[in-house]
Amino acid sequence: MAIHIEHLNKTIGKQKVLDDITLRIEDGEIVGLLGPNGAGKSTLMKILVGLWNPDNMESLKQTTQSNGYLPEQNPLYNEMYVQEYLLLMAKLNGIPSPKLVVQKLIHQVGLEQEVTKKIGELSKGYKQRVGIAQALMANPELLVLDEPTTGLDPNQLKEIRSLIREIGKERTVILSTHIMQEVREMCDRVVLLNKGQLKVNQKVSQIDDLEGLFRQATI
Repeated sequence: MAIHIEHLNKTIGKQKVLDDITLRIEDGEIVGLLGPNGAGKSTLMKILVGLWNPDNMESLKQTTQSNGYLPEQNPLYNEMYVQEYLLLMAKLNGIPSPKLVVQKLIHQVGLEQEVTKKIGELSKGYKQRVGIAQALMANPELLVLDEPTTGLDPNQLKEIRSLIREIGKERTVILSTHIMQEVREMCDRVVLLNKGQLKVNQKVSQIDDLEGLFRQATI
């Protein structure tokens, strides 16, 4: 589903975290959300998935009510087994046929060999797979991932990127990242924020020098 926002603002305390953001993302795009720390990326993502409200609700012209969200700090219960945790999340979210849904998700994200392990025993990459499975639980139209590849080793990085590309074939995906190579490999569009303002909203295929664009837009 396409996302369309106009003149969106968000103020926290006395600080304007998002300043007059107008943005359109097309249905089925994988979008790389870039920006330095404090640019407003996490705030925008939380607004898009409905966790926070903007100052002006009318700015959300078109968003989806069906969304999944994986925050940067993946909130897992380390003492629970993988399948046990996913079944709990399915039941808490009122998912029909939870066992069937969880089985499909375990296959989709590549957790078949890990289902009998406790989450605390998993590598960072497999913990991210559990988090992604949870975010996909309701088959969302929009999936938002906050720094999903941070801290992964090269093999895990490659596998999670491949998984995200596969997921993006069926839904709109927004992921925040600091890795330019990741944007080039996975994303259709770049959205770049700096100091709460939208600096770039452009197709990756139209950008010759992504690193240079980032440097120029974050001065």
